[in-house]
Amino acid sequence: MKENGRCITKLENMGFRVGQGLIERFTKDTARFKDELDIMKFICKDFWTTVFKKQIDNLRTNHQGIYVLQDNKFRLLTQMSTGKQYLEHASKYLAFTCGLIRGGLSNLGIKSIVTAEVSSMPACKFQVMIQKL
Repeated sequence: MKENGRCITKLENMGFRVGQGLIERFTKDTARFKDELDIMKFICKDFWTTVFKKQIDNLRTNHQGIYVLQDNKFRLLTQMSTGKQYLEHASKYLAFTCGLIRGGLSNLGIKSIVTAEVSSMPACKFQVMIQKL
């Protein structure tokens, strides 16, 4: 189990670095964002479309620094069986993506904690908790 945790941490860190690089490239010709919500909309539309060929299906917020991004057909999980037997492996696929989101937000000046949950494949939810400085 300890080895699995290390693997997930490495994947999350790789995703973070990739997310930072991608955001730098994607936003070099973009106007400044108005606010946090504007940045999250960019992540859900433009960033997600470029990386996963579709937009996030649903973005929710409590207007207090927590955002939930829902993808009903998450591309990295659609190739896996829709059965429960692969649910335990989903965390590895989601760790990289959590890092991707966190790295992208970091490069846009937002420090965050990103977690993911899968209740039924291939749908998943990413929870983004903004850390106020």
